[in-house]
Amino acid sequence: MSITQQYLLDTYRARQLGDPAPPAPGSRDRQVVREWRDHRRFRAVLAGRPAHGRLRRALRRWRSLWPRPLG
Repeated sequence: MSITQQYLLDTYRARQLGDPAPPAPGSRDRQVVREWRDHRRFRAVLAGRPAHGRLRRALRRWRSLWPRPLG
């Protein structure tokens, strides 16, 4: 069963029981990603690590391991 079919079935059941309709698939994806990012930043602060810029710093550190071309 696909996500769309499941959503339509859940909507039908909710309508039959008089319950509110469930949210459409994908309608809250951005909110979930923002909450996940905020939670990671919060955990980093609690652990005493910087809350942002970690990816850039890791890439810079990784790039510094490679030898630079001559010339």
